Amino acid sequence: MCTAITYKTKDFYFGRTLDYDFSYGEEIVVIPRSYVFDFRCMGRMDCHYAMIGMAHISKDVPLFYDAVNEKGLGMAGLNFVGNAVYQDMQTNRDNVATFEFIPWILSQCATVKEAEKLLSKISLLKTPFDEKMPAAQLHWLIADRRASITVESTKQGIKIFDNPVGVLTNNPPFEEQMFQLNNYMHLSPQEPQNHFCSRLPLHTYSRGMGALGLPGDLSSASRFVRAAFTKMNAVSGASNLESVSQFFHILGSVEQQRGCCDLGNGKYEITIYTSCCNTDRGVYYYTTYDNHQITAVDMYKENLESTLLIHYPPIQEEKIYMQND
Repeated sequence: MCTAITYKTKDFYFGRTLDYDFSYGEEIVVIPRSYVFDFRCMGRMDCHYAMIGMAHISKDVPLFYDAVNEKGLGMAGLNFVGNAVYQDMQTNRDNVATFEFIPWILSQCATVKEAEKLLSKISLLKTPFDEKMPAAQLHWLIADRRASITVESTKQGIKIFDNPVGVLTNNPPFEEQMFQLNNYMHLSPQEPQNHFCSRLPLHTYSRGMGALGLPGDLSSASRFVRAAFTKMNAVSGASNLESVSQFFHILGSVEQQRGCCDLGNGKYEITIYTSCCNTDRGVYYYTTYDNHQITAVDMYKENLESTLLIHYPPIQEEKIYMQND
């Protein structure tokens, strides 16, 4: 399971955790403007916006988990098992396979508004990438510095929701996730007041009691509430370093540790990687489960006029800075 968020200080940031029990061998991928996309039903695209993100590469095709383009538009796909429903090909629609959805949007949209125009005529296909990779059941967060939306393809068709919190996890569907926030409107980063009974001398005995009741379990519904509360109340300086640091702290509130989500047979769900992209500067920052040192890949240090896919395997081994060496 996963959590995606947006965050804005002076710059705009977009990122996510990928929580699962194994890795597909994902890499940080830079797509230059002249890399050729061959969409299954929508033809060839020779020229488009450059983008950077995390993807599994198969047959020289990037299968993106999350990415940001050079215009500052970000997109991430998160598991939506049991609710996602895709279509067969339809006439008079843009027929796009789900594994192509992120590059289809980011290659040609600079803003959420432009993405919404494409979404109004899209049909997401159940077409698998190949016989070994069926269509993943996903829903998506799409965001720029001005707006965030959630996109879900269900048996009712494509649904687009305004996402005022800029947070997405997994199940239940987004509308239900947002409604559940009503149950937590009493939470506060400030110290609570005694509303229980004025005749009782009740008092706080610890800092942080304004957030009593904030769910701490690893379910996607609880992670949505926790990430929303943390993000909406987070305070950061405006510098890039302060903002990136705070972004990782926010997602740290929903990290999954090995052993706490037992899937049986010696398998555990963990936070395989955490990402944060400065969408204004095109720098993709990440950590992995065994490497907490923040690593960065700068899209603009690559040849963005190239036709070749550029990719870097994430650094997995822990890097510890020995201060007194």
